[in-house]
Amino acid sequence: MRICFFAAMATLSLMLGGVALAKVSVTEAARLGSDLTPIGATRAGNDAGTIPAWTGGLSTPPAGWQRGKIETNPFSDDKPLFFINQANLGLYRDKLTDGHLAMLRQYGPDLVMPVYQTRRTAAFPEAVYEKSRANAVNAELLENGNGVTKTIMTSPFPIPRNGLEAVWNHILRYRGEQVSFRSAFATPTREGSFNPILTEYGYYFAYSEPDTELADIDNKIFYLKTRIMAPSILAGTINLVHETLDQVRSPRLAWRYESGSRRLRRSPNLAYETDLPNSSSMRSVDQKDLYNGAPNQYEWELKGKKEIYVPYNAYKLHQPEATGEKIVKPRHINPELTRYELHRVWVVEATLRTGLRHIYGKRVFYMDEDSWQIVATEEYDNEGKLWRVSEAHNISYYTEPVFWTTIEVTYDLKAERYFIDGLDDGQGPYDFNPGFRSGEFTASSVRRDAGS
Repeated sequence: MRICFFAAMATLSLMLGGVALAKVSVTEAARLGSDLTPIGATRAGNDAGTIPAWTGGLSTPPAGWQRGKIETNPFSDDKPLFFINQANLGLYRDKLTDGHLAMLRQYGPDLVMPVYQTRRTAAFPEAVYEKSRANAVNAELLENGNGVTKTIMTSPFPIPRNGLEAVWNHILRYRGEQVSFRSAFATPTREGSFNPILTEYGYYFAYSEPDTELADIDNKIFYLKTRIMAPSILAGTINLVHETLDQVRSPRLAWRYESGSRRLRRSPNLAYETDLPNSSSMRSVDQKDLYNGAPNQYEWELKGKKEIYVPYNAYKLHQPEATGEKIVKPRHINPELTRYELHRVWVVEATLRTGLRHIYGKRVFYMDEDSWQIVATEEYDNEGKLWRVSEAHNISYYTEPVFWTTIEVTYDLKAERYFIDGLDDGQGPYDFNPGFRSGEFTASSVRRDAGS
């Protein structure tokens, strides 16, 4: 797929050191209320009728759901349209990512992709749509491309001109103002045995607070505090992260408290290719959320849109009865609990800059057009060989209308193992109104939490 002319010109502008084409005209931004959704997706369905028009998403909870409960599956009566497996993947090759093609070939007949009716459920509060329209005519990349300005609350470039703008749309997409939840992550063996690490998460999204301007947030996108609850050998470990906007000017701030030493230490290298803590070296730090952090290590190319089968509306994986034992299987998660749909995605290719170091020489990102959530990735080693494939299994949450992950998985094709994050095991629903205060996300607050 060739990169379009306007994206190529924007890339050239970045290479010359100027601000890339970012702001769009008022006339072009008006498309966000007509042929484009407020987030920037194509409102209409496709010509084949296999992708429907966006009509507002799942903005109202389904009947029978009660606030304070885990999201029920609104599509429990849906049946798969068909299954993609090793034997028939040739029929669907043009709508599969290279990563999924590789997995289907390598893992044999026990790996299948159940494909369901496409439902465009992504929805957000009206205030997010208003800010998206304002961002379109105001937001600009900083000259070094490592940050943005004149934007707030949600993705800054709903009508992107280049790959760098697209990745910033993912990094700054709306995920609520605050959220608290418990879930577990694990790195199963090839045989499928695993020891989950149960963790409590608290996010405070400074960038998305209402009535906030960019100058008010001190270069902070969000604050994150995690506490490991189990197993006992790790219980009490606390991580604190201050996620900065321009991470080259002001790098991510991170601290770690380990209950064994009872000391709080700075974590200066919690970025880029550093191993994600407790991931058995199966995932790098910048793979959390499928991509995060400063984008300065890569050249970003916007390849355009493509219709792809991607994980979507993963309510089966989100239900209380979907325990870790039911989800985790040898070499890959249980395909009976997965759901794939045909969606239009933005394709962005990231190539490691000459002279810089990272374990991934090339990365390909597939971003859902309705949310800017990265839903699938491919990670290549420095010899150009496909190494890892990642998926975000997403749902639309009801308490705060927001489209976000419930399960993330990174498959290592060399080791034939994987990292999985988001095992709920009946831990309860996400709380999008926990009442956090910014003062709860300081080093001194960690010391108080730890009782040290």
